[in-house]
Amino acid sequence: MSTVAVIAVVALALLHVYILVLEMFLWTTSRARASFGTSQEFAVATKAMAANQGLYNGFLAAGLFWGAFASDPVGFRVRVFFVACVAVAGLFGAVTASRKILFVQTVPALVVLALVLLAR
Repeated sequence: MSTVAVIAVVALALLHVYILVLEMFLWTTSRARASFGTSQEFAVATKAMAANQGLYNGFLAAGLFWGAFASDPVGFRVRVFFVACVAVAGLFGAVTASRKILFVQTVPALVVLALVLLAR
């Protein structure tokens, strides 16, 4: 796999680690509320739900890291699977929560997927 593709997969993983931190640990802070466009009241009321979402983002990050550093052919398959999961999750989030997610999650995932496939 090319160095560019590995860096792209790791960058996508780091994005999901950042989302995990925002959702699991910083959900009620002004930084997280600004990122997600929520009020203090909403953030307090949905703190447990957000932590659950954060955990799922952590699983995506773990899979992306696994794929970035696993040997092929398993590594390639894991990269494709988890990057595709990120893209699908982003599409779902864009349809159900905020169109902003399309640009924060789906577009980067599709770019990374293209790099991974081209590096094959």
